[in-house]
Amino acid sequence: MDFLRQIPIGQFAAPDPAEAATGGSSWLRRLDPRLKLAWSLIFLVTPILAGPLWRLSLVGLLLLITAASGLSWRLWRRSVPLLLALALLVGALAALLPAGTAAPAALQRPPVELRLQPGPPGSPPPERSGTPWVLLRAGPLVVTRRSAELGLNGATLLFTLVHSANLLLLSTSPEQLVWAISWLLAPLARLGLPVERLGFTLLLSLRFLPLVQEELQNLLRSIATRAVNFKRLGWKGGLALVLALGERLLANVLLRAEQGAEALLARGGVWLPPDQLLRPAVAGRGLGLLNATAAGLLLLMLLLRWKVGDL
Repeated sequence: MDFLRQIPIGQFAAPDPAEAATGGSSWLRRLDPRLKLAWSLIFLVTPILAGPLWRLSLVGLLLLITAASGLSWRLWRRSVPLLLALALLVGALAALLPAGTAAPAALQRPPVELRLQPGPPGSPPPERSGTPWVLLRAGPLVVTRRSAELGLNGATLLFTLVHSANLLLLSTSPEQLVWAISWLLAPLARLGLPVERLGFTLLLSLRFLPLVQEELQNLLRSIATRAVNFKRLGWKGGLALVLALGERLLANVLLRAEQGAEALLARGGVWLPPDQLLRPAVAGRGLGLLNATAAGLLLLMLLLRWKVGDL
């Protein structure tokens, strides 16, 4: 029943002491958190209004970064195949379900002007040229160009959004992530916005992610212990049970949050300014080259999106 803990999605995984002592830590962990945040924004924003070539390229790039990141294989061997299967399932459903019919375009010329001249004897009959609208027809299942585009967009968007955020959270501690966001929001402090409070609130919310996962795991374990048979409950009883579990999950999470707030106030907790948070390591020669390479590739990605992203 501990399958949720075996799939670390959205949680920071600290490197092993032996791995850190030998200097074999992942280059993705040592990268500047501001650059990692910028790369995550690239994966989140550039698929908007992009063509299928760019979307598929982002998926391939994410898989390449994951394989060459140096992260432990145990961190992504379960999450990546499951996420790929989920994305393919969503894409297949979007491609097979009806996508609606497009409004007919207005005719530019009268239909009487279209004449198909017969060819020489023995040649095939004349046909209209162009790309067919229906790509696949198997009985009641019809895949059109519109539905295929929707399926591709849904599958690639789901994978890039979830996996890019997962890589960021796996390789970046919450303190470094909050420091990077506070650094980016520093100009807003001149407008009177409480940037320090926002950073501290974000840090607390990231700390509560494992608690939500633990509460969900406990509820699923309670159902398995009681051997609930959903077939005997029926769809009404099953839906009522799912709603009751969701209500209990929300109540438990709010209770944990209240207990954490009371414990923080009892200990005289205060928010930490960005200067006291954990900064990235001082850039040495190798680390500076790594950050410069990542920044250069980031500018190259923006240029490629502008040039070939709409194909």
